[in-house]
Amino acid sequence: MSVLYALLLLVILLMTELVYFRIADHYNIIDQPNHRSSHKTVTIRGGGIIFGIAGLLAFFLFGFNYLFFSIGLFLIALISFLDDMHTLNNKVRLIVHGLSVLLLFTQLDVIYFPWYFTAIGAVVVIGTINAYNFMDGINGITGGYSLLLLGTLYYIDQYVVDFTSVQLLLTVIISVVVFNFFNFRKKAKCFAGDVGSVSIAFIIVFLLGQLIFKTQNPLYILFLLVYGLDTVTTIFFRVMRKENIFKAHRSHFYQYLANEKKWPQLAVVALYLAVQLVINFLIIFVIQTNFLSALFLLVMCLVVFVTLRFKIEGREHLFNLKLSNE
Repeated sequence: MSVLYALLLLVILLMTELVYFRIADHYNIIDQPNHRSSHKTVTIRGGGIIFGIAGLLAFFLFGFNYLFFSIGLFLIALISFLDDMHTLNNKVRLIVHGLSVLLLFTQLDVIYFPWYFTAIGAVVVIGTINAYNFMDGINGITGGYSLLLLGTLYYIDQYVVDFTSVQLLLTVIISVVVFNFFNFRKKAKCFAGDVGSVSIAFIIVFLLGQLIFKTQNPLYILFLLVYGLDTVTTIFFRVMRKENIFKAHRSHFYQYLANEKKWPQLAVVALYLAVQLVINFLIIFVIQTNFLSALFLLVMCLVVFVTLRFKIEGREHLFNLKLSNE
């Protein structure tokens, strides 16, 4: 992709975002602050719609042979956008998510028999996509983390192994840069919404799948390690507190840092990105295909992360215990 073409795409996606702001403002597609929010002002929801648009735009402009992926992306972006406007029945949403993931599997040529292998894989991928969505709770975190992941994947595609369409990668990267211009700031102009976080998660899962199957190296999944640690430990502590893990909440560690500890949101994002950047560097240049080293990294990160949660949040908060002097 030439520089001129990239600049043209940047202008197109920027104009698309601005047009969406007008539409969202007209149809009242906004986020009202509530007890679970990390923001205090009314903000446009769904600015991440350009992630899905970028993925589809790449398909039509560059004609790469990703038909099933593109259909899946369109379906999952559409149902997520509808969910942003009017909360949908969870069954309807999960059915569309399942269909989109099956289309993704078809694109990756990983529809396996017996059927339960595919079913297990679909559950894992749907869980990953929804976990990515749940991590979208403060300014800059979805855009920043996604840009780091996509930048890492671009580096691998260019300098390690050619595993995907560089046009797709660059088009989506440009869309994330545009979104970050409006979101990666103290007072965000817009939020990604489900349409944004789900769409970019779908794209990233697809790209990671391509990379893993091309290299036969599952360790690249650790590019999602920081998000994974926050999600898994949060689910664990919510289960221990006997909470409904499917009910909306703000129990993630990054939310605690931003809301209860009053850390600046962008500082929390910077911390998460810095840790993930170090992990990505270790995976690419040090660990590579060494499973034992990867296991050591995983365990070390888990121990450090859980220790930090206990130290900063406290055992009483994590397990919802009454203090002894109460």
